[in-house]
Amino acid sequence: MTEITVTAPRQRPIPSQRQDFLHFEEITTRWNDNDVYGHMNNAVHYGLFDSVVNRWLHDVGKQDPRSSDLIGLVVHSSCDYHAELAYPDKITAGLRIDSLGRTSVTYRVALFAENRETSAAEGIFVHVYVDRAARKPASIADGLRAAMTRLQRSEVTTP
Repeated sequence: MTEITVTAPRQRPIPSQRQDFLHFEEITTRWNDNDVYGHMNNAVHYGLFDSVVNRWLHDVGKQDPRSSDLIGLVVHSSCDYHAELAYPDKITAGLRIDSLGRTSVTYRVALFAENRETSAAEGIFVHVYVDRAARKPASIADGLRAAMTRLQRSEVTTP
C-alpha cells in the first residue's frame, strides 16, 4: 500500500513594506519584459533579483563574479507575487539580508512599483560562498561580511 502525505495549504505571505529594506536600486522596465498576459513575465523577476544582488556585491561588497576567488552560488531561490508589474512601470528594488551564516547568506529582494510602499513581488536568493577553483564552501571574507552585516535588519514587519 502506498502512503499518501497530505500537507496543509501554504499561507499567503504578507508583502513587505519599503521601510523593511536598507538598500535601493531604480530599475527601468523594458517593452519585452511583458508577456502575452500584459504583465511582466515571472522569469524577468528572477533576472532582476539576480542583477540587484550582483550589482550590490560588485559596488559595495567589491565582489566581481568574473574574477573573485570567492563566489556565491545560488542554492535556493523563490518568489512571491503580490501585484502585477508591467512596462512602462518604473520599479524600485529593495535589498536586505535575512540571514548570514559562515558560508551562506539569504538575500531578500522586493520590487516596488513607482510610489508604492507595498512590494509587488519578493524574491529570496540563498548563496553559498565557495572557493572558485575548488568549488568547496568557504568562509565569507571579513570585508564582505561587514558589508553584509550592514544590510541586515532585525526589526522588519514581515518574516
